[in-house]
Amino acid sequence: MRNWKRDIVLFMTSQTLSLLGSALVQYALMWHVTLETKSGVYMMLYIICGFVPTFLLSPFAGVWADRHDRKKIIMLADLAIALVTLALAAVFAAGGRALWLFFLAAAIRALGGAMQGPAVGALLPQIVPVDQLTRVNGINGSIQSVIMLLSPALSGLLLTIAPIQAIFLIDVVTAALAIGVLGLFLEVPPHAKASAPQTTSYFHDMRLGFKYIREHRYLSAFFAYLAVLLFLVTPAAFLTPLQVARNFGAEVWHLSAIEIAFSGGMMLGGGLIALWGGFRNRMRTMAASNLVMAGCTVALGLIPSFWPYTACMVVFGIAMPFFNTPSAVMLQEHVEESYLGRVFSVLTMLSTSLMPLGMLVFGPLAELVRIEWLLLGTGGLMLALAAGATLNRRLMAIGLPPASAVSPGNPGMAEN
Repeated sequence: MRNWKRDIVLFMTSQTLSLLGSALVQYALMWHVTLETKSGVYMMLYIICGFVPTFLLSPFAGVWADRHDRKKIIMLADLAIALVTLALAAVFAAGGRALWLFFLAAAIRALGGAMQGPAVGALLPQIVPVDQLTRVNGINGSIQSVIMLLSPALSGLLLTIAPIQAIFLIDVVTAALAIGVLGLFLEVPPHAKASAPQTTSYFHDMRLGFKYIREHRYLSAFFAYLAVLLFLVTPAAFLTPLQVARNFGAEVWHLSAIEIAFSGGMMLGGGLIALWGGFRNRMRTMAASNLVMAGCTVALGLIPSFWPYTACMVVFGIAMPFFNTPSAVMLQEHVEESYLGRVFSVLTMLSTSLMPLGMLVFGPLAELVRIEWLLLGTGGLMLALAAGATLNRRLMAIGLPPASAVSPGNPGMAEN
């Protein structure tokens, strides 16, 4: 009998190493572009290079995750990112500093992330018992929050004592270690579809994936709900640093404080959801999280003092894992294994694109109206969205565990 606890420790160790190196390089690249150009246009281009490739490749990545060995896909993605980073380090060591190199590196690294995301989400149910998925996803979320909390400071420290190519080499080393842990120590048999002969084309499988989502109407309803929430949360996610600079002062420590507060809250929230597990109905947990985030968004538009504002950021961070973790677990529980990669690819597309696209709307609006008004407006709409989710019978039905849930798309049939 396989020791799933050993397997998940090895898997999380690998992903932690990979994420740490990637986060260090991500901040190093972004800060270099920021400091060298001091241009909002160049920052916009950098952000576009970071999310457009992920959006475009995700449907293909979902098909790959359903057709091939998911562990090998994760290793291949890490290897591709490491090779790009190594090449960039060599160019920098030779004196290259052209900005297009940074945009190209961001785009290629985004492609690697797009390959990895659906495979990671689909692999977890292969190595974790169903009744432990919430706990494992919660712990994994806490680890990611710790890394995102520490990596900006660590990257900044490294930039002050070493050239930027040294950070690139750290990413190469962590990727090599991550690949080694997966390849040498973690044994995960390929899932059933990956082991069978492939008799259809990639595009055929992609069409089947979208057809699966359309036919299972709870997935369409859930992704629509998620898309609206991600769009509405954009001002709270991207415009609060600008609000802080305008209202409380443009000192760096102000911006650092709210980032640390939010990341610390997410770390705490991940631990809490891992211990508690949430309500029996996962959609109820997500709706409650939605409600708290909405209340925090409204509060951020009203609070006149910095430290209460920062405390609100902590609460906002705590609420996030209570949405993210149950949503991933709900998909892992209810979607057929052979479609998991393609369904998670849609989740990746939405989560990486909706907020940057939302900035195309809210960014210009922030120059015309006060950010406080945007927060109050979107917070109010998020409150209405939370109420609407609890009244949606299709969403609430799929939030139940598989043994007791009835497929909204197929009444009378238990959802696999």
